[in-house]
Amino acid sequence: MLARIGDRISAFFRATAPDPFVIAVLLTALTFVLALVRTDASPGDLVAAWSSPGDGVWKFLAFSMQMCLILVTGHVLASSKPVSFILGRLAELPRTGAQAAAMVAIIAAALGTLNWGLGLIAGAIIARDTGRSLTKRNIEHHYPVLVAAGYLGLMVWHGGFSGTAPLKISTEAEIASVLPSGTELDPISIGQTILSPMNMLVTGGLLVICPIVMALLMPKTGGQRAPAAPDEQPIEEATDIKPLLPKLLEDTPIVNVLLAVLIGAWAIGFYFPENKPSGLTRLTPNDVNLTVLMLGLILHGTPRSFINAVEEGARGCAGIIIQFPLYAGIMGMMHSSGLTSQIAELFAGAANERTLAPLTCVSAGIVNLFVPSGGGQWGVQGPIVVESALASGVPLPKAIMALAYGDQLTNMLQPFWALPLLAITGAKAREIVGYTAIVMIFGLIWTLGCLFLL
Repeated sequence: MLARIGDRISAFFRATAPDPFVIAVLLTALTFVLALVRTDASPGDLVAAWSSPGDGVWKFLAFSMQMCLILVTGHVLASSKPVSFILGRLAELPRTGAQAAAMVAIIAAALGTLNWGLGLIAGAIIARDTGRSLTKRNIEHHYPVLVAAGYLGLMVWHGGFSGTAPLKISTEAEIASVLPSGTELDPISIGQTILSPMNMLVTGGLLVICPIVMALLMPKTGGQRAPAAPDEQPIEEATDIKPLLPKLLEDTPIVNVLLAVLIGAWAIGFYFPENKPSGLTRLTPNDVNLTVLMLGLILHGTPRSFINAVEEGARGCAGIIIQFPLYAGIMGMMHSSGLTSQIAELFAGAANERTLAPLTCVSAGIVNLFVPSGGGQWGVQGPIVVESALASGVPLPKAIMALAYGDQLTNMLQPFWALPLLAITGAKAREIVGYTAIVMIFGLIWTLGCLFLL
């Protein structure tokens, strides 16, 4: 019954939602029209704001690279031989389909709190390998449920250490890189957001809810089995013999070690400084990326293995590269015309100190269906959330995390980021969205309850 309800919900979005790039263009046009109708801005003013190098389409260039690196470095780490070996061994553990669904959900969600790229790719790998192991051992299971469980890292990521919104307000430089020029906002450490008691409760609850629901969704008998692993093909000998120097530099750990040692020296000073708090309390996207990059270099061992993983992971960055400039342009038009302030005032007037955070969560979930990127959504909706919280007296860290929760929850309906997972597992989006929708409903109830009561 739960699966049928979820499938009907997801069918609506499959039938009505166009490609995210199309949505970004339509949102640009909608913002242009709204600004003309609701403010005194002229068409020329809006075009100038949209194309402005400071607050227009080019504002998110550094931000876009940060998000690409989170995806790529997470992919590099997840595809390394040691991590793949561990995931392969874990895939052999479950003895029932329900156990398998719960285990995949736990791994994907837990790794998603560390790095959303790592959770996404590792979740896909463990879902695929577990399905193959169950098929080989003739254990009943429904493969789309396993793949759905592997996607759950994207339902908890924004409350974790690679969460865009909390990291982009942790320093003045990060605030300036996304929010409009002139935004008066003091930096907020992750001790007030990611490491806050409220987030520990919300995210901790989701880490418990996800595996339980996925285990309940797994049919006890019958279902679609994972395809068996393809037969291993013999490796053909290389026809070209690599010269000694390139072989020494590309196929040995020398170069990786050199760069890893350099980053390691930074990491020791950052995470274990003398006479001041650890950098863990003031993480930024750059710090997360450097740390994961160092781990990837170490685990891959050689430059050739590392570069191959980077090239494979970079394929998932297309949406970020082309859509983020459009979101920056939307934010520029909204801010320069005064539309952001109008929406913030309307939002603050419709809510009170207790209801603003839950309403922010719901609105962020709706926006995420049309702007399927935590970074892009923070650029568009972040200024509204900041102004609404300041106007209504709601603690700003709570309002920002409410946006983060709404963004991550409806990833379960908007499979934009599932493309790498679907490519690895061989599943189709329509096969998994019904199941992820059910998990989202339980997660939404838990999250809204926490925001309302805390």
